Amino acid sequence: MQCKQTFEEVLNERGISRRSFLKYCALTAAALGLSPLMASKIAHAIETGPRTPVLWLHGLECTCCSESFIRSSHPTIEDILFNMISLDYDDILSAAAGTQLEEVRRRIMKEYKGKYILAIEGNIPTKDDGVYCLVGGDSFLNTVKETAADAAAIIAWGNCASFGCVQNAHPNPTGAAPVSDIIKNKPIVKVPGCPPIAEVMTGVIAHFHTFGTLPELDRLGRPKAFYNTRIHDKCYRRAFFDAGMFVESFDDEATKKGWCLYKMGCKGPTTYNSCSKIQWNGGTSFPIGSGHPCIGCSEPGFWDNGPFYGRLAKVPFLGSDSNADKVGIVAVGAAAAGAAAHATVTALKKAKQGGEENKDNA
Repeated sequence: MQCKQTFEEVLNERGISRRSFLKYCALTAAALGLSPLMASKIAHAIETGPRTPVLWLHGLECTCCSESFIRSSHPTIEDILFNMISLDYDDILSAAAGTQLEEVRRRIMKEYKGKYILAIEGNIPTKDDGVYCLVGGDSFLNTVKETAADAAAIIAWGNCASFGCVQNAHPNPTGAAPVSDIIKNKPIVKVPGCPPIAEVMTGVIAHFHTFGTLPELDRLGRPKAFYNTRIHDKCYRRAFFDAGMFVESFDDEATKKGWCLYKMGCKGPTTYNSCSKIQWNGGTSFPIGSGHPCIGCSEPGFWDNGPFYGRLAKVPFLGSDSNADKVGIVAVGAAAAGAAAHATVTALKKAKQGGEENKDNA
């Protein structure tokens, strides 16, 4: 383990210039939603502080959060893993396994008591003494309690650890519970999504590493920098929503034209996340950009909140009491009237041209 080595020392070893380092800090500040003036503070913290020890546990989950994490571009996963944090325990990424790895976890807990971050991916089964998820012969429930006891803070990755997700959905046969239902005496930041956006995950770690505290949270425990606006508010299809132009079927012409997916069950109007701003895979796209409605995966209980393709009951239009059907009818009517007027004008022009030609021929 090399936790006492600073980021500056690592950069010097790699021959990275001061200019490149400051550029990296500015990008990190932007990713965190901070003022560009904060880049100097980030630089100072990274240059002078030791890397932050992180213990990453996996409960009931599908590992999609880890898959997302390793695809971060700002900052890159290489910067996070090798320069910013010391990822000392991870069931998925660690080379060691079994007893050897469990000994590492307990050693880090002892050497860095009160200083390490506990990151948890997946939720925690509680029924029958937690027998539905075992780690090293013990229940994951006990492992979480033991590791959380001396952690500085806890990061709950994904909807599973944050709100319960599919394992917690009715009838929840294993008693799966989110982290906040088990650990009550530690600061917890929830980073929901199925999975969370890679840059959001690394941004939360960068914030803790820089300031030594968790970022400002909303009422559900999510960092405001990434969850303060609805997907709907920044969606490029919002103009079609306001104009009442909706996709009615996944194979209609409106789908090809990229109209609003609200009537196909899009949960963008009630979902808070950065999908429409940061997007995925280095800003390549996001679900709505790929033609699929938002399923609201960063909200509590999204598996029990109705079918994915069920339309939301009521979403106000520009602060009015209208609805999608009324606005859609008006828009379609206006379009039909416009088409009719266009056809009429075209017919009159043709008739006029025909009359002039007849005069010339006479």
